[in-house]
Amino acid sequence: MDYDYDLFVIGAGSGGVRASRIASTLGAKVAVAEEYRVGGTCVIRGCVPKKLMVYASHFAEDFENARGFGWDVGDTSFNWKTLIERKDAEIDRLNGLYVKNLAAAGIEIINGRATVESPNSVRVGDKVYTTKIILVATGGWPTLPDVPGIEHAITSNEAFHLDELPEDVVVVGGGYIAVEFAGIFHGMGAKVTQLYRSDQILRGFDDEIRGHLHDEMIKKGIDLRTHVNINAIEKVDDGLLLHLTDGTELKTKAVMYATGRAPNTKGLGLHEAGVACDEKGAIMVDAYSKTNVDSIYAVGDVTDRVALTPVAIKEGHAFALTVFGDTPTSPEHDAIPTAVFSQPPIGTVGLTESEARATHGQIEVYTSDFRPMKYTLGGSDERAFTKLIVDKKTDVVVGAHMVGIDAAEIIQGIGIAVKAGLTKAQFDQTVAVHPSTAEEFVLMRTPRA
Repeated sequence: MDYDYDLFVIGAGSGGVRASRIASTLGAKVAVAEEYRVGGTCVIRGCVPKKLMVYASHFAEDFENARGFGWDVGDTSFNWKTLIERKDAEIDRLNGLYVKNLAAAGIEIINGRATVESPNSVRVGDKVYTTKIILVATGGWPTLPDVPGIEHAITSNEAFHLDELPEDVVVVGGGYIAVEFAGIFHGMGAKVTQLYRSDQILRGFDDEIRGHLHDEMIKKGIDLRTHVNINAIEKVDDGLLLHLTDGTELKTKAVMYATGRAPNTKGLGLHEAGVACDEKGAIMVDAYSKTNVDSIYAVGDVTDRVALTPVAIKEGHAFALTVFGDTPTSPEHDAIPTAVFSQPPIGTVGLTESEARATHGQIEVYTSDFRPMKYTLGGSDERAFTKLIVDKKTDVVVGAHMVGIDAAEIIQGIGIAVKAGLTKAQFDQTVAVHPSTAEEFVLMRTPRA
């Protein structure tokens, strides 16, 4: 049968774009459908604008620390509208680059919402396209709980486009998006309260890392409350009145929920096409990103494997090699370096301490808690924390974790070492870059008792 395309990609985010570009270079005729803007969550309403806002929010501390180094900073002020305008201009630039690169690769961009009509056809508007292979890469979407008054709340999507910075804001949630936005709003001058229903923020991260960040956020002035949630949101004359689960009330100008994201599969026609999804709506795939329907694949957050942009890119690349490059490639999901752009930031790769104990049994744990050199003159009491987890039998480093300045930059290099299976002895044999924060990873010599 002759098809309109060899590959039809639904969703022009990180995973879909990479898959389409690689498939095109391998000779496939490719179309990509996108209902909003090319670039997906990361570029349009995720990692990129968030990191720009993290940078913006940190200047207040930088100005303060500068005084200890002899700089008279003088009066400073922050303009939210200027930041948003500059941020939007950068997103527009990146969106344009994505469109240009897809066009240069010979890929047709179809504007509109696409749905699966059958295992080999896709509908966009009133037109149906036939295709040999369908790739679903529609990502995820913020979820909101069923709470009275939830219509008054925002998510990270809306936080990027607020008309003005709220003078006080409540952030609900304990994941990386919640702690990042708590730091962003606080750094820009808002009074921030963060509510989390469980006992500690950042579930799934190493416990000591979680505790260290928790303490540092409180030191900075964020009102971080655990074991507390919202029962109801009431609109009042001067803002919002929150009725909390501990029986208290809290007034605020804005409430932002960061309590989870769901795979973006509703209304895509997957069920009608016979594609299996789990109870969360995530598309179920095998090791090569193929669904139970031979002609339909899925990559990225829509599969709910590891919801990270670089992972979606790896999955998209592996899919293209497998299907169009005659090179079966399974994306690896172990030892993935990742960062939380909290304040201070977190960098982590490999197993947490509890995971390592469950997996390897006997382990050795090395830690270092110190004041970064930048703050010895700057005056901040922020402390950094590094941690290595070692399999005692093999001496292999199975986990590395850090909270502190430049953690994201540092963990990328450490991630290579952990992925390569290097031993603690090899870490010890590596010469330290001095003076630096990163050197702690090769200087920790005494295991914790």
